[in-house]
Amino acid sequence: MMVKKRTGEPWMPAPQFGRSLSRGIGINLLVPDVAEMAGFCREVLGATIVYADEDFAAVELAGSTFMLHADHTYRDHEMVGVVPAEGVRGAGVEIRVYGLDPDLVETRARQLGAIVLSGSVDKPHGLRECHIVGPNGYVFVPGIALR
Repeated sequence: MMVKKRTGEPWMPAPQFGRSLSRGIGINLLVPDVAEMAGFCREVLGATIVYADEDFAAVELAGSTFMLHADHTYRDHEMVGVVPAEGVRGAGVEIRVYGLDPDLVETRARQLGAIVLSGSVDKPHGLRECHIVGPNGYVFVPGIALR
């Protein structure tokens, strides 16, 4: 059973939301502070926060939906020992967002004081991209195809 802090009901029952995710790859980021990461996703990446509370958020970005779960919701989960209590997370993972203007994201990131690992640049693999570090060390790579 998940440990939750939410006192009210979510915007939709979890089983209903789960059934709505019928195809594709799902990403679930474990975070110490859902509001902080949701704010980063909204302000820097331009994501839409479909729903957020202190336990969970559903985020729409570039036509995909991913989830944020607070660390405390995983106390009784199979991954309880996998995520560090403190420190950087997401080592070796790039969350690539195709079709998202890297120049715009880089500008927002710099304005909000986020870490920019690499500014926007045309890469030999046919994309213009940048690398932005979000809260907790997750690296987001917005990119657009070069013409």
